[in-house]
Amino acid sequence: MSLCCAAAALLAGCAAPLNAREDAEFQSHSYAADRPTVRPVRSLSSFSDSLMCMDHLFRATQMPTVLISSKQIPDFSGRVAVATKDMVITALSQMSRLSNAFRYVDYEVDIARQDTVQNLTTILLNNNQIQLQRPALYVSGAIAFVDQNVLRNNAEAGTSASRLEVGYSRTRNTTVIGLEMHLGDFRTRTIIPGLDSANEIVIGTSGQGLDLAGRIGSYGVQFSVGRDYAQGSGPAVRTLVELAMIELVGKWARVPYWQCLTLEQTHPDFQRQLRDWYDEGDAVSQRQLVRGSLISRGYLPAGATGDGPADLARLREALARFQADQGMVVTGVVDFATYERAMRSFVGLGADGRLVRVGWETRSGMAVAAAADAPVPVPLVAAAADAGGHAVAQLMQTQYGAAAPDRRIDLQIENVLLDRKAFEVGEQIFMSATVSRASYLSCYMGGANGSVIRLLPNATNTSGWVTGGQAVRIPDWMSPLPGFVMDAGSPGTEGLACFATDEDITARLPESLRGPAFKPIAGMTTLDSVNTAIAAALGPDRYTGHATYWQVVPRRAAAAPAAPAAAPKAAPPAK
Repeated sequence: MSLCCAAAALLAGCAAPLNAREDAEFQSHSYAADRPTVRPVRSLSSFSDSLMCMDHLFRATQMPTVLISSKQIPDFSGRVAVATKDMVITALSQMSRLSNAFRYVDYEVDIARQDTVQNLTTILLNNNQIQLQRPALYVSGAIAFVDQNVLRNNAEAGTSASRLEVGYSRTRNTTVIGLEMHLGDFRTRTIIPGLDSANEIVIGTSGQGLDLAGRIGSYGVQFSVGRDYAQGSGPAVRTLVELAMIELVGKWARVPYWQCLTLEQTHPDFQRQLRDWYDEGDAVSQRQLVRGSLISRGYLPAGATGDGPADLARLREALARFQADQGMVVTGVVDFATYERAMRSFVGLGADGRLVRVGWETRSGMAVAAAADAPVPVPLVAAAADAGGHAVAQLMQTQYGAAAPDRRIDLQIENVLLDRKAFEVGEQIFMSATVSRASYLSCYMGGANGSVIRLLPNATNTSGWVTGGQAVRIPDWMSPLPGFVMDAGSPGTEGLACFATDEDITARLPESLRGPAFKPIAGMTTLDSVNTAIAAALGPDRYTGHATYWQVVPRRAAAAPAAPAAAPKAAPPAK
């Protein structure tokens, strides 16, 4: 009778409406529960380092900037729903961080999707307020095939008794994805013969299961356990796209692209082996290994081996800068993604083709450019005369400060004509500066008239902080408001010098160097005098500097207009 009463009370309670205020405490946990439990990571593939290698290769060959576009990369099988075109854009961008080799022309008309950018582009084009440049190249291709169940293996076994049943099953399956890509000449809309890429990749799935069923008296018990894995199609297609882009642009630019495809990081077992090593160690050993990598790369001083609060704070800052330079999601903690990037200079391929630990690269043989306060410039090569009688000198390079581990500055003239060594008076000069790791960068320009001005930082770029491997354009010719222009001044020798430090040094500089940008600096007549002042304020081992000089020649006289050709005379009449 009591059971019936309890059931009746329960039914009566269910009939009454629930009070949401009573669940307020329970619902308040939703804010935290709704957050992801795993940090996001940068999407990397086996060829991520190969893309960076191609970027350095283009920079070394001084490849000029090329405009490129792409068609949609469809999947006619309908089984791989990925944004292949956007992967192409990302691959081209990663090959242009340092070299500015490619600029993607982003103009696409999609009638079914009229977004804000497309609508504004149409309006501005009709009003002649936007200028679209014709690309030189375009990428074409498609996911050619997706063959499922190419290999399939199933195995099942089981036993049965009066009170116990056991079953085991295992299945394995493979799928092959093929990608065809080509490079075309946009001016003629023709596919360039020989510039093609056709590659395939295999993704697999596997599963195991164990079933137990038994009977104890009149009661039955069942137990099942299984484990499965499935390799996704997205990372597989990204790998194919990056390999295809390396092949296509490498063949087109006629550079030894195969050097970038033989890195240890392209080994299929690279990340899996590193993951095994990561799981084998504890947090302390992982932190020590990553700290060793940061010391070898110059992010930490050699004696930074403690685990005190100050040491851990310094390690966290170094990790953040390292992650930013590597294009990773910045967390400041040692996770597997950071461990994997830091260990890339620690492992190599053994004689049997397997990954082995080889130790950090030694830095003992690194040359010190200038340990003294006074710089040691490379002398200018004697100027020669060109066909027009104008002096043309080779570029002079000067290293300042001490050569810190893995902190280098690369200055390059980015004008369209390669190997520019002389500019006419009034001609615009475009340069770029790249640091090998995150640094505070300041740049100065010295004129032939004995004046020195600071270009960076300035009112447009006030911070001065730059990440490693990212080219800083001087001036920023890709911005509609670059902040300044750099023209060749009086005839003679001009130059640009940039200085990189681990921290903002503005407060430690002399008063003359802390003035506004683009104003002549009092007491400074050469870039060497700027270096002397910085060395006196910081010490020669606390910064790295680099200077590039070029010649300014008088403007060429305009060619005289050609005399008009004499009018043809009629032939005399025949007698």
